[in-house]
Order: sequence, then structure tokens, then C-alpha cells
Amino acid sequence: MLLQQAAVILAPYLDLPSEEALAKLEVPPESHMGDVSLPCFSFAKTLKQAPGAIAAKIAERINADRDDLRVEVAGGYLNLFFQGASWKEQLLKRALDENYGRSDWGAGRRVVIDMSSPNIAKPFGIGHLRSTMIGNSLSRLYRATGHEVVTVNHIGDWGTQFGKLIVAYRKWGNKQALDQAPIQESLRLYVEFHKQAELLPALEDEAREAFAKLERGDAAMRELWQYFVDESLKEFHRVYERLGVTFDSYAGESFYNDKIAPVVRNLEELRMLEEDAGAQIVRLEEEALPPCLILKKDGSSIYAVRDLATAIYRKEELFADEILYVVGAEQSLHFQQVFAVLRKMGHEWAAHCRHVPFGLITIGGKKMSTRKGKVVMLDEVLDEAVERALQIIEGKNPALANKEAVAEAVGVGAIIFGDLKHHRQLSVDFNLEDAVSFEGETGPYLQYTNARILTLLRKGNYVELRSRLAVDGRHLSSEAAWACIKTLSRYEAAIQDAVRTAEPYVVAKYLLALAKDFNRFYNSGKILSEAADEADIFAKLSLSSAVASVLRSGLALLGMHTPAEM
Repeated sequence: MLLQQAAVILAPYLDLPSEEALAKLEVPPESHMGDVSLPCFSFAKTLKQAPGAIAAKIAERINADRDDLRVEVAGGYLNLFFQGASWKEQLLKRALDENYGRSDWGAGRRVVIDMSSPNIAKPFGIGHLRSTMIGNSLSRLYRATGHEVVTVNHIGDWGTQFGKLIVAYRKWGNKQALDQAPIQESLRLYVEFHKQAELLPALEDEAREAFAKLERGDAAMRELWQYFVDESLKEFHRVYERLGVTFDSYAGESFYNDKIAPVVRNLEELRMLEEDAGAQIVRLEEEALPPCLILKKDGSSIYAVRDLATAIYRKEELFADEILYVVGAEQSLHFQQVFAVLRKMGHEWAAHCRHVPFGLITIGGKKMSTRKGKVVMLDEVLDEAVERALQIIEGKNPALANKEAVAEAVGVGAIIFGDLKHHRQLSVDFNLEDAVSFEGETGPYLQYTNARILTLLRKGNYVELRSRLAVDGRHLSSEAAWACIKTLSRYEAAIQDAVRTAEPYVVAKYLLALAKDFNRFYNSGKILSEAADEADIFAKLSLSSAVASVLRSGLALLGMHTPAEM
């Protein structure tokens, strides 16, 4: 918001539209360098002057024209210092608006987000957290910027792994054990298959044949497959409810089974398919990529062709303007190939298909493996986080009402924030004790800051004061107050940056910066002082209220709840 104001002011001096001026502005790393900075180096070639000389001329003109702005020159930089109470009042009034941060920046564009996508008949482990929560946050961020969003849980309910599971069940399973614990028994069978396949490689051929029968519509295979799907979805829905995650569609891989043949025919008509050792491939040498496998030698489909059918459906039936795939970085080559094949087929909209990769999640530095049975259940991690949160709450505030519900919000929120505070492409090694801490760069720290502000507002009778007073910026004259207001002004830009980069991390780091700035302001002088007059108290409470509102809004965009008391 402050950057936008600076762009409007500078535009006539630069002879540029304000949008172009805005793109050139920066936020200085230190407050003594100004509130907003304009590097003048890009003007040197056009104006045929040194950047410092250009900055000096602009500074001289602005300083002569305005008394609410001071401009200084440092090398080739034009540094703007906003002065006067009116700027504080204007920025704070905007930050107090209930819709602050939201915009219509993406209005008229529909975005399909492919996220979470666990495999049927396998437990929902901690490894599924990243796609689920990154995708959930992106869906909220896109909606906050005016986009229409369709969230799709592209369930892994098709493929050779079902042939493996069916073979394993018929050899080593029994119906009673499966009915008693469907997911746990399915995992046991899946692990057993891979253990036995190391000794008997022919089992892999049996699995491929079983899946081929399933794909051809074999009734017995279909019935067993449907059982695995139904039981898995029950478990997934329970976990998603706990995480506060919803989907517009659960159309998994099997949904596109009847849409594969038209894609294959199209590839044949375009003369793109080639036979290679009995399989069907599309060569991508012109893209410097290895061939994309379309059909295996037994004629069964592979997930590349299913993803081609999926993308075409999402464009033609869901009318997507942009398609995001929130899938691990290990699938980067796969998506490069799929998007390249789409382009080669003549689908120019493939330029708006985007893989949103992320790094691994580990516990104690160790990667989880479903094949080996090394799965850390997400429920177990959430339960432990909630228990730790409850212990902290009972130690600090044993009389707190609804302690269990607050602990659930804090514990689950701690896990979510512990993931989203990192750049998504970095791997995350989870340390539960650090994640649940009420100090440092954690979710509970932000939730506690919000709760503390709400307590302050109640004690200061903020609602009553608001009914009869207006904010006077002269009561926010401290450096700490101005720093907090400036950070508040960057909220909308942080949301838009997060969308542009598909990085919820941007909002998480912004919220940490805001909370730290508020705590410096809070500790710089007593807010509810008996010696202060009402106007002074109200101005400081208003700033506090704006911070709490943005914290709640921002944490909601990350998929977190904010208890009113902690």
C-alpha cells in the first residue's frame, strides 16, 4: 500500500504510468535508508545522465513541492521518507478494513489446483502433508486475489500398484483382517509383495497382468479394487476434516480411464506415436527430453497418458485458464514431458500448466517409504503435537476454557506452519518440539500474539472507544509504531507475491515480520497507561487491532485457526 502511494507520487516526476513506476520501487532493508526506495540506474541510458544526478534532480523537485515527504539521495538511489500524521491515519484506516488484503487482481481467471493426491489403500502419512497444505494454502491465496479456484484431489486409484495389491491379497490376505483394519492390512500386503518380489521377480509380471485385467473391466478385479477405494476414502475424509481441507473434486486417475483412448488416437493421427521395444512412446528430442512412455508393451496405460487426458479434460470441461500440479520435485521430469507432449499436440494452453514442486519431508533426517513399511502416520504426528500444546497450555493457563479445542488448533496449526514457513522446494526435517514452541518462528508464536492482542483490546474497552473516537496519527509518533504500520501496508503485496511465485512461504514470513514488529511496538511503551488520554490509548489499540486482524487473516490463508484465548 505504501509502495502504491509512492508510485502515484513519483509517476509524474518520472513521466511514467504509476504501474510502471511501482514495478521499479523497492523496500529498503534498513529504516534509515527510507520507507521506499527508487533505484535510478535503469534511467541512465535513456536520459544520458549518471543515476546519482537523475536522483538528485527528482529529489530537488519533490522536496520543493511537498511537505509530507522528504526525499534523500544515496548514490543512484532516491530514498523517500513519509512524514506527518496523515499517512499513518490513512494506512491504518485501510488496514482496519475487514476485507484488507483481498483484491480482484485475478478476477475472471479460473485456476484448477491438483493437490494432495494420496494413493488408495495406503496410509495417510506425514509425507502427504506438503502437497495437501501447500495446495490448500494456494487455493486460499488465489481466492483472496479474485481467482475462481477448483481444487482437485487426483486420488491415486489406478495403476500397477493395484495389480500388486490384488496379487498380494490373493496370496497372503484374508477378508476378516482386511475388514477389521483395511488400511493397515493393505499396507502389510503391499510391503509383503515387495519383499517377496525381491526373491521371486515373476510376481511383478503377475501384478502387471492383474492390472491389465482390471483395466479391461474384469468383474472380480473391479469388485476388489472398489473395496480398496471406498475404505481408503473414508480414512482420507477423516484426516482432511481434521486439517480443515476440502476439495471440489475427488476425480482420481480411474475417472480418466475412458478418456485415454481418444488421446492415444489423437497421438496416432498426429503421427507422434512410435513403437519402442513393444511399447508406444512420443519422442521429445527437440525439447532435449527423453521419450515419453505412453503405453506399455502389454497395451496398458501409464500415468503419463493419464495425465495428458487429465489436462485436456481440465481445460476443455473445467474451463481452466491455469492448471497447477502441487506434486513433489521428484516428478519434475515427468511434468516436463507431459507439458512438452501437450505442446507438440498443438495445445498452446499448455503454457499455462504449471508444476509446483516441493522438497521431501523427513523425520529425524529419514525419508519414509511405503514399500518398506516405513510410514510415519500423520495422525500420530498431529496427536503428539496437540498433546505437547496441551501440556504447555496447562502449565501457562490451567484455567483456560476449552483447553482441548485450543490445543487442537495450536497443535495442528504448529505442524501446518512448520511446513509452510519454508520455501516449498527445500526439504523439511520435522522437529516436533521446535514446531510447537510458543517462541521463535512458529505457528503458536503467531497464534499467541493474536490472542494477547485480543486480551489487550478487551482490557482497553476498544469496541466502546471505537464507537466515539477517530484515530489521530500524532499518537503513533514512535519509530516502533511507524515500522509496524509500514509492515501492515505490505500485506496485500505479500499475498500477490505468494500467488505469483506459488509460495505460501511469502505470507508465513510476512506474518512473522509483522508479529515481531508488533512486539517491538508493544514493548516500546505501555499502551494502557493511566497517565495517557483516551485518544492516545485508542490510537495504539487501533494499531494493535489491525495487527491482530491481519494475523488472523494471514493464518487463515495458510489454513490455520486462531484461538481468541490461549
